[in-house]
Amino acid sequence: MASEPDGSEVQERAAGGVVWRPAGGGVEIVLVHRPRHADWSLPKGKLDDGETWLDAAVREVAEETGLAVEVGEPLGDVTYEVERHGVARTKVVRYWALRATGGAFVPNDEVDELRWMSLDAATEQVSYDLDRDVIDRFRRLGPGILDGVQDS
Repeated sequence: MASEPDGSEVQERAAGGVVWRPAGGGVEIVLVHRPRHADWSLPKGKLDDGETWLDAAVREVAEETGLAVEVGEPLGDVTYEVERHGVARTKVVRYWALRATGGAFVPNDEVDELRWMSLDAATEQVSYDLDRDVIDRFRRLGPGILDGVQDS
């Protein structure tokens, strides 16, 4: 198992992304609603055995949103504690900036709603402070993220 810099054992690994598209001279990003957790979050999910972090991010985004993506800048990790069956576990989630290139959302058991939102609206809507931190990392990429991108 991987270890974090503080020496704690990582027991769960997940990956996801800030899925974005050009909109009105800026960008919109995707938030997903998970009915099981009654929350709004960035799309993400656990790594399969033998899967790389990046492959998991692309796969999980496709599974949760139906969207194909182009991989951009890494946005780093977030680490937090989760409880599974009464046992505390350390979870690390690694994120990337992922530009939507096609596809269509179909509601499913895991994600029943998808919303495209401005960065400000998404920052307000998202349920978790750690997701706000990731959105802020994406925001710091700045206008350069749109270099070479034409509005669709």
